[in-house]
Amino acid sequence: MSHETIAIIDFGSQYIQLIARRVREHKVYSEIVQPNISVAELAGHNLKGVILSGGPASVYAENAPRCDEKIFELGVPILGICYGMQIGSQILGADVKPAHSREYGRTGLHITETSDLLASLPEHTTVWMSHGDQVNDLSQDFISLARTDTCPYAAVRHRNRRFYGVQFHPEVTHTPHGLDILKNFLYDICGCAGDWQMSDFVEETVRNVREQVGDATVICGLSGGVDSAVTAALLHKAVGDQLVCIFVDNGLLRKNERQTVVSTFRNHFRINLRVVDWGEQFLARLAGVTDPQQKRKIIGAEFIEAFQSEADKIPNARFLAQGTLYPDVIESGHKDGNLAANIKLHHNVGGLPEQLGFDLVEPLRDLFKDEVRLVGEYLGLPADMVWRHPFPGPGLAVRIVGEITKERLAVLCEADHILIEEIRAANLYRRISQALAVLLPVGTVGVMGDERSYESVIAIRAVETTDFMTADFCYIPHEVLGRIASRIINEVRGVNRVVYDISSKPPATIEWE
Repeated sequence: MSHETIAIIDFGSQYIQLIARRVREHKVYSEIVQPNISVAELAGHNLKGVILSGGPASVYAENAPRCDEKIFELGVPILGICYGMQIGSQILGADVKPAHSREYGRTGLHITETSDLLASLPEHTTVWMSHGDQVNDLSQDFISLARTDTCPYAAVRHRNRRFYGVQFHPEVTHTPHGLDILKNFLYDICGCAGDWQMSDFVEETVRNVREQVGDATVICGLSGGVDSAVTAALLHKAVGDQLVCIFVDNGLLRKNERQTVVSTFRNHFRINLRVVDWGEQFLARLAGVTDPQQKRKIIGAEFIEAFQSEADKIPNARFLAQGTLYPDVIESGHKDGNLAANIKLHHNVGGLPEQLGFDLVEPLRDLFKDEVRLVGEYLGLPADMVWRHPFPGPGLAVRIVGEITKERLAVLCEADHILIEEIRAANLYRRISQALAVLLPVGTVGVMGDERSYESVIAIRAVETTDFMTADFCYIPHEVLGRIASRIINEVRGVNRVVYDISSKPPATIEWE
C-alpha cells in the first residue's frame, strides 16, 4: 500500500474498528495489525505513526499481550490508548498498578500541558474512561499532560522518545474533544498529509485487479446490496467485458428488486448480467420449514446450486469477486489469531470459491462500510443503491416468522414496500440505519367493514446505529407510523394489525430471526 499509514496494534480493544475508522475520517489510511507483528513488517508500510489500542488485560498479568519493544526505536510517533498507554509507559520505565479508584464512564479531565497532543483543547473537558489499572509512578523521562480526580497521569508524553499516552478513549463520541486529539496526533505530531481519498483508492484498486486477473473472466454474485453492487461497478471499471455478473432471483426479494438490478447493471452500466430464475425451487425446498437456522441452511445450499448452474456455462472463468469488507477481515483475524487468515466467506456468497474452484478477487477488503458507499458514489451508482439499508442474504424468508408460502411472501412483500415508501416520503430513510417489516405467525381479531376478521400481524422495526453491534429503536413521528399502519391495513389483503417494535440491541437483535 503506497499511502501513508498509521498502524494500529490491537491488544483486544472493543473499540478497535472505531479507532481505525476515526483515523480514516481524518483522510489518513489506517491498518489494524496483531501485537506479534515484527518491526521489519511495520516499517514496510510507509509508516507515519503507530497507535497502541486498549484491551481487557492487565500489563503485569502473566500472558498479557505485548508488542515488539523495538517499535519504540522506529522513530515514528506512537500513541498509547488505555492499555496501550500502560504497556508503552511500562516498557519505557514507568510503573503500572491497579488503580485505587477504578474509573468507568464520563470523567472530568484537567489539562496541565496544552502543547502538541492536547493543543487547542479547553483546560477542563470530559473524557470516557474504562480502566482498573493506571500508571502509578512516572520516571523522570515522562511529562504529565493531564489528570483526573483519581488518575494523576491521565495523559503523558516521553521527553526523549516520540511516545504519547492517554488513559481515556479519544475514539468514542463520549469524549467530546477526542477527534481533536487524534487530529493533533495525526497532523501535528506524525506530519500526515491526509491523502487517503476514494479516487486514489479506486485507481490503485483498478491497477491491482487488472494485474491479478490478466485476461481471465471474473464472476461476481450480485445481490442488489451495497457491497456486491460496488464490487461489480469497481470490477467493471477494471476489466470491462471480462466481468460476468450472476443475479439469483430466489423469489424472496423485495418488490421490484430484480427489475432495479437489471436496469442498473445491464441497461445503465452495460454489464454482462445473467439472471437465474430459481424462485420455485427455493419455495419448494422451504415448504413446511419454520426453524430460522434451517431456513438459512436450505437457502444457502439452494443458492450455491443456482449459482453453479450458471457459472458452469461461463468459459475461462477463473476468478470469483466477493464484497469482503475490512471488518470481516478483522473479525476473522480475531478468531484465528492471524489478521489476514481465512476471510469469512459466508458474508457474501457462501462457500462458492471452495466448491467451484475459483480464485478470489476482493477489491473492498481494505474498506469500512461508509467508505464503500463513498466508492459507490464516486463510480456513479444510483443514490438509492449506495445508501440502501442492509438486507439479509436469505431475503424476506427470515422476516416471515413461521412457514414460508407464496401467499405469506406476497403479504410481506407489499407491507415492506409500503414501509420503505413511507419512510422515504417522510425524508427519514437516511436517518434510519435499517428498517424492516416482519410477518408474524399470529392471527388477531379485528373489524373489517361490518364484519369481524381474523387476520395477520405485521411488526415494523426501525433502528439507529453506527456499527450494528448495538442499536436503538428510532423515534418515528406518530403521524408517519399512523400512515404506514393505515396503508398496510387498507392495501395489504390479510393484515388487520400493525405493531411497532421498540426494543433495543442488546438484548434484542435487529432482525427477528
